[in-house]
Amino acid sequence: MSIAETPQSIDTTFAAPMADPERQTAGGKVLWHFTMSLDGFVAGPNHAMDWMTGFSFRPGLVEEYAETTGAVLGGRDGFDVHPDVSGIYGGAWQGPVFVLTHHPEDAQPAVGVTFLSCDVAEAVRIGLDAAGGKNLEVFSATIGRQLLERGLIDEIDLHIAPVLLGDGIRLFDNPGGTPVRLELLNGDDHSAALNVRFRPVATR
Repeated sequence: MSIAETPQSIDTTFAAPMADPERQTAGGKVLWHFTMSLDGFVAGPNHAMDWMTGFSFRPGLVEEYAETTGAVLGGRDGFDVHPDVSGIYGGAWQGPVFVLTHHPEDAQPAVGVTFLSCDVAEAVRIGLDAAGGKNLEVFSATIGRQLLERGLIDEIDLHIAPVLLGDGIRLFDNPGGTPVRLELLNGDDHSAALNVRFRPVATR
């Protein structure tokens, strides 16, 4: 959209440069947390994660989340593809992992993993209890969407990677649904749009 095409209802006032979010805190929050492609995918087709290489992150970022995470809640599809939970945050984090599934009886047992077959709200209650005052991180797009609909997500924490996947698992896939307004936690303007600028990398 060019400036000439900007609808009159959009505020085009220029705000101060956007600051990075404050460090994550362990406040017993339900945190929907992902590295996401620029086009909105948190995993490739079949939950592939091999695209998540070659990116740089703020120093200390992994340690920040390893320190503030008390438990993890994920979905069955992602777990079946990536059953080794010892690599969460590169192995810097160890703790209880809960996998929500409709059929726990045929799940492959894994060390540190508890399979739940219950309502998503009950799964959150169990996860927060196990987190012991730290954050419960939700590593599932489907579960996150359900929790968002019920008002059970405290924060959406995203690291936008400079890549376009074009296919895979979207962060929020809700055809026919209504838009969900969010409040930006960076800086003073909670309705500010994020401005990013990229250049395609030539490939051979």
